[in-house]
Amino acid sequence: MSAAADAFAAVFGPRSGDPSRAVEHTAAELVAAVGAGTLSPAEIWSEYATLAAGDELNAYLWRAAEDPGADAAAPLAGVPLAVKDLFCTEGVPSAAASRILEGYRPPYTATVVERLAAAGAPMLGKTNMDEFAMGSSNENSAFGAVANPWDRERVPGGSSGGSAAAVAGGIAPWAIGTDTGGSIRQPAALCGIVGLKPTYGTVSRYGMIAFASSLDQAGPLTRDVTDAALLLRHMVGGDACDSTSTGHPGEIELPTAERLDGVRFGVPPELTGDGVEPGVRAVFEAALARIEELGGSVTEVPLPHSGHAISAYYVLAPAEASANLARFDGVRYGRRAAADGDLLSLYEQTREEGFGPEVKRRIMLGTYALSSGYYDAYYGRAQRVRTKIAEDFAAAFDQVDLIVCPTSPTVAFKLGERTADPLAMYLSDVLTVPMSLAGIPAISIPGGLADGLPVGIQLAGPAFAENRILDAALALERAIDFRSQAAARG
Repeated sequence: MSAAADAFAAVFGPRSGDPSRAVEHTAAELVAAVGAGTLSPAEIWSEYATLAAGDELNAYLWRAAEDPGADAAAPLAGVPLAVKDLFCTEGVPSAAASRILEGYRPPYTATVVERLAAAGAPMLGKTNMDEFAMGSSNENSAFGAVANPWDRERVPGGSSGGSAAAVAGGIAPWAIGTDTGGSIRQPAALCGIVGLKPTYGTVSRYGMIAFASSLDQAGPLTRDVTDAALLLRHMVGGDACDSTSTGHPGEIELPTAERLDGVRFGVPPELTGDGVEPGVRAVFEAALARIEELGGSVTEVPLPHSGHAISAYYVLAPAEASANLARFDGVRYGRRAAADGDLLSLYEQTREEGFGPEVKRRIMLGTYALSSGYYDAYYGRAQRVRTKIAEDFAAAFDQVDLIVCPTSPTVAFKLGERTADPLAMYLSDVLTVPMSLAGIPAISIPGGLADGLPVGIQLAGPAFAENRILDAALALERAIDFRSQAAARG
């Protein structure tokens, strides 16, 4: 068995019982092991640095060369962290997987990365992603596609595909990514791990290279729900450098629930009907049965405008991107084309050489939507749809505590299968975009297997309901016991 296959088996297969083998343990277990003195931060770093150096998934774009010497007494005990390349990190290449920023080394570090390092989670490496977070398969990276560790001929999801693949592949104990329309939850679902998008504003966006500023949000990608809660606890908080950050009204608590007695779950028919593969539907229905076995109630609850979410999203997000990406012009930082002629030629040639096809497509879509004479017809109307979607969720949460639906309508698809069909690719996020437009928290947990590949179950709640979501997710995670299903797959 190769080292990469052995690491993947350590994540999803039976445990060997060797307490000194870090890759077999969740991050929370590693924190406890450091506290008990059975493992040291140096031992954990050494093992994961070796695993990351053997990356066969193209999950990493940069890896740390030296052990930073983390403090064992810190809350996260030196358990290293994989960081999506969208986060600026001082002195370290931060390119958003784009040629236009290739080699760029920021003079500052993103707030969330700083907070996690201060809490004892040093950066292990920077992970691959869709260029400027625009994509659902990680095939839009200027530095090559990422492979899904479950099947290397399939995508890991996107845009945080490198982070998801690193965690699922056992070459990072946990990771952070960003979610604009599903870019944490969808790759988590396709890779069989946990991904959480927090309430918009709870985590600082300072130092995140912007895609769509009213939607972008950082969050954790982890092996299990407890790890997600532990990492999120040290990510949240207001930030004077980010005027949209609100922090969280209470501490993120480690979940403890074993049952779901009294918890009301709503199933929106708009997010569970046409387009969901039969295998995904079967896993989802089994998860609903588990919820009822645990004492929860399941009722249908409508989200009547959610069917328009993808259409609204692909007006709003490209519009914001066209404004945010205007700063990449070859003058201030990043790539500069060797253009002859005037300043406009420099701009055009730099952007032609530096941006990939999907980024160019979205810039053009966004610029058109914001152009004179079309603003109200497209952008203004999309904003009104966004308001209606948020109102739908508010009405739903008057009736239920949490929304439950599949995370992705399909399992991981083949590399190259959808690259020639942008609409098919965009529909990969049809079940995650509504929550992003509403700004509410949502988590994806592994629900089972379909055709031997992971299926994600998504739980969403009202703003700042992270603790409620985490508790419910833990109870359901324990009942599903995905690791045993994965081990039985062989």
